Amino acid sequence: MGLRGKILIVEDEEDIITLLRYNLEAKGYEVFCAHNHEEARLIIKEDLPDLIILDWMLPQISGIKLCQEWRANKKTKNIPIIMLTARSEEKEKILGLTVGADDYMVKPFSILELLARINALLRRANPQIINDRLIAGNIELDRENHRVIRENKELHLGPKEYDLLEYLMSKPGRVRSREQLLDNIWGKDIFVNERTVDVHIGRLRKALNKGFAKDPIRTVRGVGYAFDEKYK
Repeated sequence: MGLRGKILIVEDEEDIITLLRYNLEAKGYEVFCAHNHEEARLIIKEDLPDLIILDWMLPQISGIKLCQEWRANKKTKNIPIIMLTARSEEKEKILGLTVGADDYMVKPFSILELLARINALLRRANPQIINDRLIAGNIELDRENHRVIRENKELHLGPKEYDLLEYLMSKPGRVRSREQLLDNIWGKDIFVNERTVDVHIGRLRKALNKGFAKDPIRTVRGVGYAFDEKYK
C-alpha cells in the first residue's frame, strides 16, 4: 500500500480518475476517489487527506463551493488543494486561487507537471510525507533503502511491521484507529480481523524495543495506536 500520504481526488470524469490514480499509486501515494461532493465529504469525515485534487465542474455543487467550505472548516483549512478545470481564462484562475486553492491546472494537463506540483505542495505542508528519511527520537526509518535504525543498531522488521512503523512515524502523535491501520496497510478490499493489527503491533514493539527501555508506540485504549511525539 502507498504510504507517502493520502490524496483525495474529487472528479466526475472516470478517465481522469483512472489516469491520476494509476500515476499517484505508482509514486507510493494512498489514493481515494470521489465523484461528487457527497462522496468527498464522507471520505474526509473518515480520515483527513494530505492533499486534495479538486475538479472545478462537479455535478450539483461546484469545486469552488467545496473549496470555500473546506477553507472555512478548521479541520480542513490547511489541506493543500489543487484545482483542475477546463477554464483557461485568467479571471477563472484568479477566482480559484482567491477562494483558497493552492494551485490550479488547466485540462488537458501534463501528469508529470501535476506530480511535481503535488510534491512541492506536500513538501511545504508536510515534509514528513516526502522525506526519504523519517527521524523521531532515536529511531530513523530509511525509505529508500527500507531500513530501520535505533541508536546505530539496525532493526529487522517484517514487511507489515515496517509499513506500520512508517505509517505511524509519518505523523508522530496522531492516533491511528485499528480500522485506519487495516485500510492503509492491508487495504480496504482485503478482509482482515482487527485483532491482526494488535498482533503485528506486538511484533513491531518486540523488534523496536529489544535492548531498549522506552517504547515509542503508544496504545490508546479502545481507539488504536500512535507513535509518541514526546518520545525521546
